[in-house]
This record gives sequence, structure tokens and C-alpha cells, in this order.
Amino acid sequence: MTVKIGVLNVSDRASAGVYEDTPGQSCVALLREWLVTPFEVDYKIVPDDQTIIAAELSRMADETGCCLVVTTGGTGPAPRDVTPEATTVVCEKMLPGFGEQMRSASLRYVPTAILSRQTAGIRGRTLIVNLPGRPKAIRENLEAVFPAIPYCIDLIGGPRLETNSKVMPAFRPKSG
Repeated sequence: MTVKIGVLNVSDRASAGVYEDTPGQSCVALLREWLVTPFEVDYKIVPDDQTIIAAELSRMADETGCCLVVTTGGTGPAPRDVTPEATTVVCEKMLPGFGEQMRSASLRYVPTAILSRQTAGIRGRTLIVNLPGRPKAIRENLEAVFPAIPYCIDLIGGPRLETNSKVMPAFRPKSG
């Protein structure tokens, strides 16, 4: 069975071709750097539209069978920022600790981290994690939560993800 990971860049401008999709591509590069488990990427760029975002999240989880879906963008307070709302609609369980940890990590760099609304949740056997839309912030936020992601995917019945422990150690409790 091939491991599948979804990357969904949420951006009106990138989806319209106004600018290059660097956030989504930087997210894929991080996953390739950190994971040693081979995986395929289901990649999509969509506009800031709650219905479209929710439909893509559902498709990636239900049809493609992604064990992990990361979104980039749409997590701020602006009227068009609706990624967390779309995530909440499609998830059966929310994991607020992800957003709390990401905001805490971001506050070391910028005071505006309190404006960010990243969240995470579970849909079936898929973990969905919202990330901000800037490559530097994507790295900072994903670094803060990624050690817990492989174990979370274990707990929801997904495939075992192994990381390159020299650059991104995963945490799994010792059995016993």
C-alpha cells in the first residue's frame, strides 16, 4: 500500500495564477526532508472558498486515502480566511493542541501569531493540519507539531510514518 499525503494550498491569487505557489511547494519539500517513509503527494491549489476547501479535504481523506493532509494559507482573521472553518466542518474530532502549539512557537518570532487560527482535526483515518501561508512560518509551525504527527496517525489507524530522526525525530511512547 502506498502512503498518500495531501497538500492543499489555499490562496485566491495562487489558484488564479497571479503568483507562484511557494507555500505548497515548501510544505512538500519539508515532508520530503523529514519523512523516510516513501509517499505520494496529492497536491491541489484552491481559492479561499469554504465549500471548495471542505470538498477538497473530504476528497483527499475519503477518495485518495491520505493519512495526512496539510493546508497552507487561509488561517488569518481576514474575511476570506476560512480554512479553519472548512476543516472544522469536515472533521469528526478536533485537536486544538496543534493550534495552541503552533501559535506558541510562532510567538517567539512575531507578536501577530495571536491572530493565527490554525487548527487540526481527524476525518476517518486522516489527520488534517492547517498551516499559515508563508514558507518561513510553515516551517516554524510544522516543526513545532510534527514530532507528534506519526504517533497520531498510528492512533487513528493510518500507516506507520518513519522520520529521519537526525532532522525530525518523531515521538512515540515506549510500550510497556
